[in-house]
Amino acid sequence: MVPDDLWGRIEPSLPVKQRRPRHPGRLPLDDRGCLQDILFVLHTGIPWEWLPQELGFGSGMRCWRRLRDWHEAGVWDRLHQVLLTELHRAGKLDRSRAVIDGSHHQARRGGPKTGPSPVDRARPGSKHHVITDAGGTPLAISNRHDITQLLPLLDAIPRIRGVTGRPRHRPRQLFADRGYDFDKYRRLLWKRGIKPVIARRGVPHGSGLGSVRWVVERTNAWIHGFRRLRIRWEIRDDIHEPFLKLACCVITYRRVQALC
Repeated sequence: MVPDDLWGRIEPSLPVKQRRPRHPGRLPLDDRGCLQDILFVLHTGIPWEWLPQELGFGSGMRCWRRLRDWHEAGVWDRLHQVLLTELHRAGKLDRSRAVIDGSHHQARRGGPKTGPSPVDRARPGSKHHVITDAGGTPLAISNRHDITQLLPLLDAIPRIRGVTGRPRHRPRQLFADRGYDFDKYRRLLWKRGIKPVIARRGVPHGSGLGSVRWVVERTNAWIHGFRRLRIRWEIRDDIHEPFLKLACCVITYRRVQALC
């Protein structure tokens, strides 16, 4: 079930669709019920058409369209910013340091932003990149197969207000593993006033960065604890990305709940 406090944060951001005065057709599904169905698919990973009607779930295809429309309207981005603002006001968001990581996952049906996976015998795969604060709270996420998401993820970090002073948008330091070991990125980060702390290729393990980077690996584990995201089944990118953003919203909401 969708908690009341979560629904209270989401409902103001939902687009309002006006019904036709003549021939309005059947009544649309309740928005809160659709969100419940979408979360059920995200958690369990079942196909849309398998939503159990005996439990009160609606049509899978209607929920599918509602997820697409809400994504286009920016609902998940606004919800994520609201939750991050609450954490920031409570002093539980440390953006002085950011940590980034990526993880490969199978894309059984292919689709946009997929390619041969280097860790799965060149089978079609999709790579999820996530950037977190120092405590592991997801700040931004993207779905691209290549390793070009470091700067786009930094730019995607929202400007979060809520306390006195200019809102911080860029971290002071950025921690990353060897996959992001490019001198080009280091130069660009320094130009932005960000200190890059990136592991070097060919250097023996034991750099000590794991004591900082473990938070993003834990966040990746949380994200892919949602069964719908363990394997990419969606061909359409405008359905897969909303699931990723919704998972980040759920994780951030859980951290807000821990404040109570």
